[in-house]
Amino acid sequence: MANVSLPNIFGDNMVLQRNSEVKIWGWANPKEEIKLVSGWNNQEYKVTANNQAQWELKIKTPEAGGPYTISIKGYNEVILKNILIGEVWVCSGQSNMEMSVSWGIDNGEEEAKNAANPNIRFFTVPKLTATTPQNNLLGNWTESTPETMKYFSAVGYFFAKRLREDLKNVPIGLISSNWGGTPAEIWMPEEVVKNDPVLLENAKRLNEQEYGPRQPGRAYNAMISPFVGFKIAGTIWYQGESNVGSEVYDKTLAALITSWRKAWQDDFPFYFVQIAPFKNGSNNFSNVIVRDSQRKLLKEVNNTGMVVISDVSDTIDIHPKDKKSVGIRLANLALANTYKTNSNLVNGPLFKDLKTDKNKAIVSFDFAEGLYFKNKTTKQFEVAGADGTFYPAEALIKNNQVILTSKKVTNPAKVRFAWGNTIQSDLFNKVNLPASCFISE
Repeated sequence: MANVSLPNIFGDNMVLQRNSEVKIWGWANPKEEIKLVSGWNNQEYKVTANNQAQWELKIKTPEAGGPYTISIKGYNEVILKNILIGEVWVCSGQSNMEMSVSWGIDNGEEEAKNAANPNIRFFTVPKLTATTPQNNLLGNWTESTPETMKYFSAVGYFFAKRLREDLKNVPIGLISSNWGGTPAEIWMPEEVVKNDPVLLENAKRLNEQEYGPRQPGRAYNAMISPFVGFKIAGTIWYQGESNVGSEVYDKTLAALITSWRKAWQDDFPFYFVQIAPFKNGSNNFSNVIVRDSQRKLLKEVNNTGMVVISDVSDTIDIHPKDKKSVGIRLANLALANTYKTNSNLVNGPLFKDLKTDKNKAIVSFDFAEGLYFKNKTTKQFEVAGADGTFYPAEALIKNNQVILTSKKVTNPAKVRFAWGNTIQSDLFNKVNLPASCFISE
């Protein structure tokens, strides 16, 4: 007899998405009848395994709460214990998302000491590659304790902790799937890259690396695909350092987001971190071009949000140690846009448009309330005429717009701001969030 079994993403201590219809699936003998009983209302669901020995059920979840049990019965019985109903988020990307207290973050030991919270649950996906999509992965759900939190994504943990402040007693489940030093291409299905000439051309330039794969699809197959369909509230993403040098990162990340949403059949929110200013090799613009691509993505893909972290980063350390600010800023985006519990300003200023008036360039921004320069004046704006040569500009803030002039440019046509790999933005709004770098199109 084949026993009823489940993928590891379903297990003791898991969090299921509240107020929704969640899919639960597994394996059993072909034609075996499966009965599932949900502990919150003792409702029974039935299904028969198909001739591929697979079964799946959709069950309704209540408002946040728990702990509950779920019983799944065929020839044998599987009982899942200590299950919470709440909000489930995927935390994915490369090393800055992977980075935990154990790597050394600001005030990490102190944070770990206070991390005991049975209402925050972690699932860590192990690093693994595969040439075809897999249907299971190793790992298990654990409660947040000083020991488990120490090795879990710090950005993820601080994100969950901040969500709970506003969502009160709602449990948070985090699925962390990340791998340091990996380009975005390995995190989406291989055919997505293969079927897009722009992405394919760009992927050919990815260098072989000692510490991680670079072939399209390999991490997706082993580290995302096995839990596709597990109902989530959304994704937080911190990646891009391994795509520095790409001119098309916005197209790459857009393809990734679209492919995940298609796989889940859900247009879930996708919030990401703009990578930090950092000295990358001899090309002074390779890093800033990726950051500008991340900014452009916001207009290209719906239901996305970006946090700028140039003010809490370190241009000589590719792993900035202030992970708490990053997690909190991501959570503030989710609280404002997904949960609608936060009406505060949660974005830094983002370039909106450029108008010209004789020799003046007038730049307006979204989220520009209370615009100010950190040091009263700035040297981070440049203007160019029709010839495209940029010169430093004098900048003045008036009515939350920035007015630029340069003696060398009589008819400005283009503007750029904080345009360099290591430039940390010095323009902020009233909630002290920094403006993103940009170049006007």
